[in-house]
Amino acid sequence: MTLLMRWLSGLPLLWMQRIGGMLGWITWYASPRYRKQFREHAGYAGYDMAQVRPAIAAAGCQALEAFRVWFNGDMPVQWRGAEHIEAAYAAGKGIVFLTPHLGCFEITATAQAQMFGPRFGQMTVLYRPARQAWLKNLLLSARDKPHLKAVPTNMEGVRQMLKALRRGQAVGLLPDQVPPVGMGIWSQMWGQPAYTMTLAARLALQTGAHIVLAWGERLPAAQGYCIHVQPMSQALAKDVDTVVLQINQAMESLIRQRPAQYLWGYARFKQPRQEA
Repeated sequence: MTLLMRWLSGLPLLWMQRIGGMLGWITWYASPRYRKQFREHAGYAGYDMAQVRPAIAAAGCQALEAFRVWFNGDMPVQWRGAEHIEAAYAAGKGIVFLTPHLGCFEITATAQAQMFGPRFGQMTVLYRPARQAWLKNLLLSARDKPHLKAVPTNMEGVRQMLKALRRGQAVGLLPDQVPPVGMGIWSQMWGQPAYTMTLAARLALQTGAHIVLAWGERLPAAQGYCIHVQPMSQALAKDVDTVVLQINQAMESLIRQRPAQYLWGYARFKQPRQEA
């Protein structure tokens, strides 16, 4: 399996995205549950299928692009709003980067680490360890790169993120990922109850770190990616519950910038799992 991943990651970007697009459509036709979930979630946000139809192929592209990021394939990147990162680092309180399941979300942390790591130190990102031993080891080695450190979703990982922020460094999370029971609260997203992590809010409130929003747009015709960066549109509230809602609203605003590249099939509104 690792050899297949490496082979796919080395394909020309155009062909990789074409194959990924076909895989996205195969998944669509093969899974009635996926189709139902996709349509429901897009409907919650007020979109009809004509508006989000390209997201079917985009989901397959993201799956193969992840291999390319993990195995250091060529990923042409341009930036829009990088000055917000510079300003946040200058404040000296650290940065909490938040990225939804939008576009090529795997590339955002890698690109940030390459661009800003040499000057401002490593970025620490949170990841959920795979259950299969071979994949767990592969992902850990693939995600640890120069100026980028991956830590697991447990208390030790959280401690490392707090230490990084207190050193004035950056951490990264996907706040629209459903956390285990006890690590989130029920909040609103697209007008629906969604179990949402509290970690991003707690990190920012405990350390005074700046929250920076970032996502990787997939450019047409395999031209590469554009990392869009922006600050929160409003000052953070003082309580965790309200900040969690503010973050969900911020994720909605990012997704509305390019709904055709969002993973509408992701089980955002599922019941949280119990940690083993």
